[in-house]
Formats: sequence, structure tokens, C-alpha cells
Amino acid sequence: MSVLALKLPDLCPKPIPLLRRGQQHAITMSQLQIACLLANAFYCTFPHRNASHHNSEYFHYPTINFSSLFGNWSPRKQEKLKAIFNYFKIVSDHEKEIEGLVNFERCCLRDAPQWERESKMLTKLHVSSEGTIEEKGQGMLQVDFANNLVGGDVFGNALVQENIMFLCYPELIVSRLFTERLANNECLRITGLQQYNRYTGFSDTFVCQGFYIDQCQRDEWLRRQRKMVAIDALNFKNQKEQYDMTRVIRELNKAYCGFRGEENIPVDYLPAVATGNWGCGAFKGDPKLKGLIQLMAAAVAQRDVAFFTFHNKHLEMELLGMYQFLINHNVTVARLFELLRNYCRLVSHSGEPEDLFRYIRRAVADTTSKH
Repeated sequence: MSVLALKLPDLCPKPIPLLRRGQQHAITMSQLQIACLLANAFYCTFPHRNASHHNSEYFHYPTINFSSLFGNWSPRKQEKLKAIFNYFKIVSDHEKEIEGLVNFERCCLRDAPQWERESKMLTKLHVSSEGTIEEKGQGMLQVDFANNLVGGDVFGNALVQENIMFLCYPELIVSRLFTERLANNECLRITGLQQYNRYTGFSDTFVCQGFYIDQCQRDEWLRRQRKMVAIDALNFKNQKEQYDMTRVIRELNKAYCGFRGEENIPVDYLPAVATGNWGCGAFKGDPKLKGLIQLMAAAVAQRDVAFFTFHNKHLEMELLGMYQFLINHNVTVARLFELLRNYCRLVSHSGEPEDLFRYIRRAVADTTSKH
């Protein structure tokens, strides 16, 4: 690792460009360059990245030095370090074979959809309570339930979905070096990541199970054919806050920014989105509302959806039932947007509003009966 870190002047002779807020820009790096930068991060050699006061140069960037991972030992940090050392073991032993490229692209949504006018129908949906995005989402656009400072508390004690992704794909960690805090209309897309670790569990039950042999094919640019997008959900101190159309529209635009296709790829070739309970853990999002928001964004982006409920069989059945109901009644994105707007008004005037899915069923049935 130290030998790898000392290669920095040769592997990275120029300053690393920054992916700044409000700028659509991309960085492509070799896997060896990433390994070298991460070795330096492990040894905490980025001197200006520890300052946390508001006037510091990198206040709006995540930390990159590994220093906080080394203090205040915990079983969670032990498992994180296992994953990190597995990564360095592979890149050190197989340095000549680590020849691929990884692309990091900051995307900005300039023109948001007019949700109240979108006539598209929902696309295809697969829902499963078994498996994870990383495991079952191979070949799809995998969603990272991101913090607006990408990686969140990956060097601390947190072991939520994003932190686990960063441990399975440690090359993601380098994005913290150059990615400024994401704005409401931005996402980070990553192409070419290699998986290095296997795991089981979540949070306190997380265990790094050892090396993962990645068989994912490479494209003509030597990138692994794996695409990921980091989108950050709103953090609600009070769950009722999310039933406000300003916030619903923010989440719709954020999801659409992440799901929309690339300009040079025909719609017919866009892979499905592999997602799940985005922002529904510590951020207190409603899985039903967030499920509908993601379905609407995917419909406008013209992508199918594979939704993983993380062992929640009841939510799996409810989402499938609601999806089939909406399809059977030809409910468009615009109509669903109107239903959500009416539901939000109801919530603002009621202490105990009825269940979202029950409200939608009743509202659609009432409209249908009048016609």
C-alpha cells in the first residue's frame, strides 16, 4: 500500500479536476490511479481536507482522509476495515491486471418535467422482497441512496445502503475527493465500477464475507459494464413534512435527474432502474410515497423498474397491488401527480389522513364511477 501511495507523482502528475456544483462535467480515471489516490487517503496525505470550519476551502466537499475510520473502535468499523484491506489486497496483488477505467459524471437537470402535463403511462415494474440492488441489479442502473455529500458516514459508524455500496465498490470512495455537495437538481453517475467484496447483513448485522470475483464484462473503453447513480433524498425531521408538494416535486426532479438516459443512447437500450426504499430509513421517507415518486420519474425517463423492498414482503404485495391498479385504470403520470397533490392538501388539513394507497384507490374509483 505504501509503495502504491508513493506512485502518486507518476500516476497523477496533474491536479485532479473538481466536479463543482452547477457544472455538468465528467472525470475518467484508471483503476490504478484510483487505487493510488485511495492509498494516499488511507495514509491521510490530503492536508487541506481535514478542516471543517465554514470558511475552509473544502467545506462543501466530503472528507477523503481515512482518519475518522481509525478512531473510536467499534465492530462496525472492524468490518469496514476488512472490506478496505480486501480491496488493497486485490489491487496490490494484481496491479498489472487493474487496467480498466471508471467514469464519474456530475449531471445537472436544467429543464424539469412539467409533471402535471406528463401523459406517459407507468413502465414495467418488478418488485421483490428478496435480494439487494447490488446482488440482483446486475446490468441495471443501480441506485445509490446517497447523502448530498456522497458516501455519507462511510468512515464513521453508519452502515446503511450507501455505506455498504461504498464498501462493496471501494472505488466509489475516490468520488469524495472531487465531488462537491449535490444540489437539488443534481446527481452523480458512475460507470465502470468493480466489485471487490461480498457481505451479509445491514447495520449491526453487517459482515464483510471476503473477496468478490467480479465477472462483469468490460466495454470498449475498458470500463466494467456497471452503471450506478447517486441521488440524495430529503431528510425529514418530521415524517409529515414530506407530504408537501414542494418537497414531492423536489424528489420527483431528483429521481428523474438520476434516471434519465444519456443523450447518445436510444430509449430502447436503456436498462431498468434497480432501486428500493430510497430515503426511507434514517431520513423517514414513506416507502409508498417514495415508491410512487420513483415509478413516475422512471416513466418519464422511459425506464422499467426493479424494486427491492429489503425483506419487506408486505410492502412488496402492496406496491404490486397499487401498480396493477394504476395500470388497470390507465392512470397517467399527470393523473397520479394530481392525486398526490390532492392527498398532500388532505394531509395538511388533517391530523390522521387515510393511507396513501387507500386514498388513491378511492379517488380513482370515485372518478371512474362518475364517468
